Amino acid sequence: MIDDFLYGTAGHTGPLAEVEKAVRAAAAAEIMPRHRKLAAHEIIEKSGPHDLVTAADRLAEEHLTAALTKLLPGSVVVGEESVHADPAVYDALGGDAPVWIVDPVDGTRQFVRGEAGFCTLVALAQHGEVHASWTYAPVLGEMAVAVRGRGATLNGTRIRSGSPAPGAVLNVAMSHPDYTSDAQKRALLGLRTEGIAARPCGSAGLEYLAVARGTQDATAFNWEYAWDHAAGLLLVTEAGGAQSTLSGVPFRIAGGNHLPFTAARDEATVQRVLAALRSGG
Repeated sequence: MIDDFLYGTAGHTGPLAEVEKAVRAAAAAEIMPRHRKLAAHEIIEKSGPHDLVTAADRLAEEHLTAALTKLLPGSVVVGEESVHADPAVYDALGGDAPVWIVDPVDGTRQFVRGEAGFCTLVALAQHGEVHASWTYAPVLGEMAVAVRGRGATLNGTRIRSGSPAPGAVLNVAMSHPDYTSDAQKRALLGLRTEGIAARPCGSAGLEYLAVARGTQDATAFNWEYAWDHAAGLLLVTEAGGAQSTLSGVPFRIAGGNHLPFTAARDEATVQRVLAALRSGG
């Protein structure tokens, strides 16, 4: 069903462009008019001060839900805000219907501060496999698209992750160790070692894009919400990169992963990061 939607019988790629158009339209209508113009009542804490939602998040997700399900009848949406309202929505990731996985504003803290480092993430999946993804950073003017088996592009130009120079210090964006379990904290602290320069991550989607375009070597994350990772993991792998959980198996978007996990520019870098995580754990 998804293959027919994405390409049709003649390999027509029109629907890919239609999804991109829908993502851009949602950002133009609901996100950008509120950038640097949020009122206090439009910012709400969910689980705490580091977990924010704004009117832009909610309205952009509603916009995308209507547009994407219209493009692909019979599909459903698993979005960050819809799952916050009803956790049972997340179960659709294990169902038979095609699923749009949506993070309307990835990097909400950056958005609230009026910075440029946020993006909209959309991925199309079915039976636990991600088939296509869109990463859109409206302030930066960047749209990255990945399609399973067909590569990754940034603003229409093919991108490749490449490999770090031999012996180079690895630049790794990581989850903050304070916001995790004790075991995961110990693992993440394993990245504080010679040969690795680790820093706290910003927008997960933009960290993945940096790996896919080869300007950052790896990520190491300790949470598994599909809306943060589905789009970026496909983008990295289609750009030539690799990914793995701590147990050495690929990340599963439906959950139940052995955390932390990493995505990196190549398989050798994945193994270096995993070794550091295991030494810490």
